[in-house]
Amino acid sequence: QVQLVESGGGSAQAGDSLTLVCTESGRTFSIYAMGWFRQVPGKEREFVAGISGGGAYSHYVDSVKGRFTISRDSAKSTMYLLMKRLKPEDTAVYYCAGREAQSEISSRAQDYDNWGAGTQVTVSS
Repeated sequence: QVQLVESGGGSAQAGDSLTLVCTESGRTFSIYAMGWFRQVPGKEREFVAGISGGGAYSHYVDSVKGRFTISRDSAKSTMYLLMKRLKPEDTAVYYCAGREAQSEISSRAQDYDNWGAGTQVTVSS
């Protein structure tokens, strides 16, 4: 059974940096595409960043390009999201997600099969 556990969320001031961490267990981590999504109350879950199996490719939503960096460490079965120059509009619950049997990135939540419980990020101005 695949399990994803996020950590690293918390409170920050605008302009600060935070790093989210997602640790996976239960399968060969390095093969499958992974992603970060976020959600605020009353809105749909939004794609933030994705990374291909193996880590050669990444993709970001426009609003975080140049500020967020996704990466993965297969030896540790861990994925990261480095968030710089945080803005109040980055406030959300952030979820780690993994695809089954696919190494290609997708920006669609329905293409991801495994999800973490989420970690809150709150950015104040």
